[in-house]
Amino acid sequence: MDRKKLVIIGSGPAGFTAAIYAARANLSPLMYEGFFSGPSGGQLMTTTEVENFPGFPDGITGPELMEAMKKQALRFGTEILTEDVEEVDLNKRPFKVKGRNTTVLADSLIIATGATAKRLDIPGTRDGEFWQKGVTACAVCDGAMPIFRDNELYVIGGGDTAVEEAIFLTKYGSKVFIVHRRDELRASKIMARHATKHPKIEILWDSVLTKVEGRDVVESVTLQNVKTKEEKKKDAAGVFFAIGHNPNTAFLMGQLKADDHGYLLVKSGSTYTDVDGVFAAGDVQDKIYRQAISAAGSGCMAALDAERWLTANGLT
Repeated sequence: MDRKKLVIIGSGPAGFTAAIYAARANLSPLMYEGFFSGPSGGQLMTTTEVENFPGFPDGITGPELMEAMKKQALRFGTEILTEDVEEVDLNKRPFKVKGRNTTVLADSLIIATGATAKRLDIPGTRDGEFWQKGVTACAVCDGAMPIFRDNELYVIGGGDTAVEEAIFLTKYGSKVFIVHRRDELRASKIMARHATKHPKIEILWDSVLTKVEGRDVVESVTLQNVKTKEEKKKDAAGVFFAIGHNPNTAFLMGQLKADDHGYLLVKSGSTYTDVDGVFAAGDVQDKIYRQAISAAGSGCMAALDAERWLTANGLT
């Protein structure tokens, strides 16, 4: 069984940045980029235009950005396996990493498996329909796109995230509607107050989204009142799911300390997890920012942390 100094699990901006830094440091990293669990490149592979990643004044598509990162990682010698990691054993050293087809031993690990945005299974919102054609799960990532400007936008959810996204979208949309199935927001009192007092935000109580329609992009939504069952069709240019994310950590089987929502916990100012030699980067440990650039930054941190740890333990 091969033994590697560093194994990186995950292939989004965090994983590829970690790979670039680790490979340049002669750590000969091995990356499991995934396959069935999601496309290589993570969530950006389902994003069309990326306009807020530094260095691309005219924007770049998500797949193009991730392909460039992958080429850079390969250029410096990263070994990439296109398969999922099914389980890891962190109870003894070196760690055992079992992929779908390949099992290796690892002196250190970087977990960069990201998080998956929660989406409701509603006609019109699915892959191949209007997902990323007006339906999204990240206002900060996509809100400035031309299709949303000066149009009516709908945010699905009732927590702090929904209110934050709605307020952000008021910079671009003519009107922002928060669709909430209850008669009271789950958001904190101060956030709820911001939403109810904002002149461009209207809260649609006791309501759910039942359908999204359009030609090439979103043009309308159908909403249902959960009490009266009455349905109304309304013009819309965008639908933003704001109902949370699921960190992709099931394969760890609870071997790393996480918060109540499943996000891996790291020591303040670092990427160290509670298991020595295991580091976490990107959205798998970040429930606040969740941006490609912040994920890439933490990938850099994880590679540097891993290099220092390996050196300190005489493993380089």
